[in-house]
Amino acid sequence: MERVNQYEVVLVNLDPTIGSEMKKTRPCVVLSPNEMNKYLNTVVVAPMTSNTKAYPTRVQVKSKTQISWVVLDQIRTIDRARIVKRFESLSKKEIAQIKAVIQETYVD
Repeated sequence: MERVNQYEVVLVNLDPTIGSEMKKTRPCVVLSPNEMNKYLNTVVVAPMTSNTKAYPTRVQVKSKTQISWVVLDQIRTIDRARIVKRFESLSKKEIAQIKAVIQETYVD
């Protein structure tokens, strides 16, 4: 798989999973910076879902076909071999919302 870019949406096979981890093959947003994506065989992603409640750790995004939510409480590191397909990148507004939620959730 060629290098992926930060804030690009990719289709990822998340199985096998344990417990409450998000399952199956689903779109994910690449969160790891391009410098890491260039050199490492792993990528940090946040899965996306089309069904959610209004949790403060979820950011709504629009694709060409539907509205989804980026699930920032389920961030995980994957091997790039799990990436099945690449899609579009997020808009600047969506990226800004994701950064704000990550900062509020994970940074003091």
